[in-house]
Amino acid sequence: MQEVRLAEVLAALSLTTDLAAGMSFEKGLRTCAVATVFARDVLGCDRRTCRIVYETALLRSLGCTSFAPELAVVFGDEVAFQSALKYLDPGDDVPLAEQLLRLGDWTREGAQRLTDTLTEVLPTVGVEAMRNGCEASQTLGSGLGVLPQTLTALNDVYERWDGRGIPLGAVGEHISFAARVVHVAEQAVLAHARGSEPAAVSQVVGRAGGHLDPELARAFAADAAKALAPLSEPDAVASAVSAEPPPYATVSAEEVSGLCAVLGRFVDLKGKWLVGHSEHVARLAESAGRLGGLAADEVLRLRCAALLHDLGRAGISADVWDRPGPLGAADTERVRMHTYWTQRVLERVPALAPLAPIAAAHHERLDGSGYHRGDSGARTPPAARILAAADVFAALTEPRAHRDAFTIDEAVGHLTREAESGTLDRAACDLVIRAAGGRPLHPRRPAGLTAREIEVLRLAARGLTNHQIGAELSISSRTVGHHLGHIYDKTGRRTRAGVAVFAMEQQLLP
Repeated sequence: MQEVRLAEVLAALSLTTDLAAGMSFEKGLRTCAVATVFARDVLGCDRRTCRIVYETALLRSLGCTSFAPELAVVFGDEVAFQSALKYLDPGDDVPLAEQLLRLGDWTREGAQRLTDTLTEVLPTVGVEAMRNGCEASQTLGSGLGVLPQTLTALNDVYERWDGRGIPLGAVGEHISFAARVVHVAEQAVLAHARGSEPAAVSQVVGRAGGHLDPELARAFAADAAKALAPLSEPDAVASAVSAEPPPYATVSAEEVSGLCAVLGRFVDLKGKWLVGHSEHVARLAESAGRLGGLAADEVLRLRCAALLHDLGRAGISADVWDRPGPLGAADTERVRMHTYWTQRVLERVPALAPLAPIAAAHHERLDGSGYHRGDSGARTPPAARILAAADVFAALTEPRAHRDAFTIDEAVGHLTREAESGTLDRAACDLVIRAAGGRPLHPRRPAGLTAREIEVLRLAARGLTNHQIGAELSISSRTVGHHLGHIYDKTGRRTRAGVAVFAMEQQLLP
């Protein structure tokens, strides 16, 4: 791997957030390009301000997986819910259900049910979701090399000019300038996709003074053609990367691994049972690659592919990943498509495209029984065979909604049988089994956490309530609350998503 533009890695993250938020593929990249051109060419902003706008637009939905399991409990398919939320305007005189019907994707019964539920839970679940989202954006974003002002702006992406946003209800110019610019650009891009430039202008003007800063809305309407010019570009990735305000930020090959780890954590927040999975797979695959004699650059490529192998999970509802019972045919097919979306994301970004054949093949099997391509034998790269074995071993030794975690010996037995049957590569399985044998003698206790606090943190990261954690550890809910208070103080995190990201950063999971 070589030095790459940071913008390209952030573009991959933007594509992944599109999947997680139920948006059309590349919507985030188009919003980024429009927001940056709007700030630079229409508003005349200086280079640093344009940089903050650019980064905020690329990372606008960075927190959208942070509360997915909880939203799925309330709304079912939280991906569809998040998609609908982008189009709803509580400041409009038109009832929310009627606004959904205008989109043409909803039945009257479904639209009314969703808006009734939203109205009921917004003051509680909605605010908590946005608190998780903001903290996740802060903690994940801090590992992406963006400006501090960008992290501040990410706190405001769900706020509104009229104060009816969440989680803080910030009003007017108390909302960061970059966030207000991105709000205008996003609404313009969403409307443009449904009706070109006149629709974009109408949408922005219609939301002025409510959702949107009225001055920015007027400026957009006065020069909409210039602001929307990037939408005529055929390649959204190239358009967004070229819109980056100079000087262009670059990262070394070694630093790319750290950025990939952030993308893996973003995806792992998608389900209560997935937290820490990507890093777990990456550790196993990296160690196995070294044991197998791969060159240093090949090991680095394998680690990065392992960290990104599940990007496509983001587009599937947490309800599917957290379901304790068997999946029906439709949901099974959705699960099988997650490797396709991993491939789509990585192939769209030149800096990460070489990782796609490895990352997207982690469910392929030597006998052709895997997915999504059904490749067999020599068509599966050696690194992908190691990744497939590492993914199986890691998943087995992690708990899931429908089963407890396998012991190491049970997982070794399962992997051995897979190798003997010809579904997984024997040499790759041997390497992963050897890699799994190197376990630390002394568990780490970062931030001064006690052994019991780490136990509580691990369960809290999976979204268990105080009562559930207490039952798991045979302690009272009140004691769990005391432990959580200490955990929040020691880690500096204040939400379930925040402590989950901390646990992944410190490799405390699974």
